[in-house]
Amino acid sequence: MAVKTVQDLIAEGVEGRHVLVRSDLNVPLSDGNITDPGRIDASVSTLRALLDAGARVIVTAHLGRPKGEANPEFSLAPVVEALSERLDMYVPLAADVTGEDAHERANGLDDGDILLLENVRFDPRETSKLEDERAEFADALAALTADNGAFVSDGFGVVHRKQASVYDVAKKLPHYAGGLVETELEVLKKVSDEPAHPYAVVLGGSKVSDKLGVIEALAPKVDNLIIGGGMCFTFLAAQGYEVGGSLLQEDMIDTCKDLLDRFGDSIVLPKDVEVAEAFAKDADHRTVAVDSIPAGWMGLDIGPESVKEFAEILNQAQTIFWNGPMGVFEFENFAAGTRGVAESIISATSNGAFSVVGGGDSAAAVRTLGLDEGGFSHISTGGGASLEYLEGKELPGVSVLES
Repeated sequence: MAVKTVQDLIAEGVEGRHVLVRSDLNVPLSDGNITDPGRIDASVSTLRALLDAGARVIVTAHLGRPKGEANPEFSLAPVVEALSERLDMYVPLAADVTGEDAHERANGLDDGDILLLENVRFDPRETSKLEDERAEFADALAALTADNGAFVSDGFGVVHRKQASVYDVAKKLPHYAGGLVETELEVLKKVSDEPAHPYAVVLGGSKVSDKLGVIEALAPKVDNLIIGGGMCFTFLAAQGYEVGGSLLQEDMIDTCKDLLDRFGDSIVLPKDVEVAEAFAKDADHRTVAVDSIPAGWMGLDIGPESVKEFAEILNQAQTIFWNGPMGVFEFENFAAGTRGVAESIISATSNGAFSVVGGGDSAAAVRTLGLDEGGFSHISTGGGASLEYLEGKELPGVSVLES
């Protein structure tokens, strides 16, 4: 069954109707300030379309992991300010999720008004493993929409979670895919099902175990699988190299040996790395070949020769998927690898390649390093959801929209 979209909902008519929208507003904070507003920016289009059509919009979202209880540290207050700026209208924040204040504010909405509920994860039923508890909470959320409500799923970053505000509420209300979810799925289908070749995938981040599923799924499909970040050192150890004090998953070494045996023709590892005496932004550091990492020193970035080799591969590619930084890009001394790879992808995109940044830390790196977001074909809002889609896993928050 085809999924109905937010445009279908608008065509049906939303004036006078309460529309519950699950957005992904889980942005990183530092001292209460938003450091990367990408997910807020991505949520605006669907909200604006509904508001302009006269809907009475109620937004649910989470922030961090408050463990099922109200915690001011995880309040959506900083988010509501940023959302108000981007929508150019006042967005009130309910003091609770489905309590008295939420109901009073929801009942008071007029056509074209919007309300943000407090962090949906303040209620332990949101993430409960028990279906009846999640269903009970979904009923409470649906009750905010009165008698003629609808649900729009627009938080792609959470569609891989079977949670009340993502999955169960779709069973309670007429349901539709938001524009962001639509776009994300179209893009990921393009890199998963019908990629143009040469096809290059760049994986970084800290742990091989986090990316094992996507490596297994994509390795047979790609021309080049470039591996950097902390995870590369487990692969290097599998090749017999000493990796000093670098991040190492010893229990994954045999797995990496197996992957190299099966997909060694396509897997590309760094030739050199930037090592440091300590994990600190001002630590003494140097560039060394991967067979010359000093004892006790740790690799915190790929080296310039690796960047050059990776760039040559990426500049030949027609499809590129990138997930995970090449090093500790938050430290200036160890940001060159991530910057170099990102700039190579931008260059390839300008020459006609289709490029996808797979959310998470990669998307944050693009913005932190001041790179041109428009230089990529698409920047995903959902790191985990993107990876699970590419692994071939069912996304509960998408499959429920098909029913």
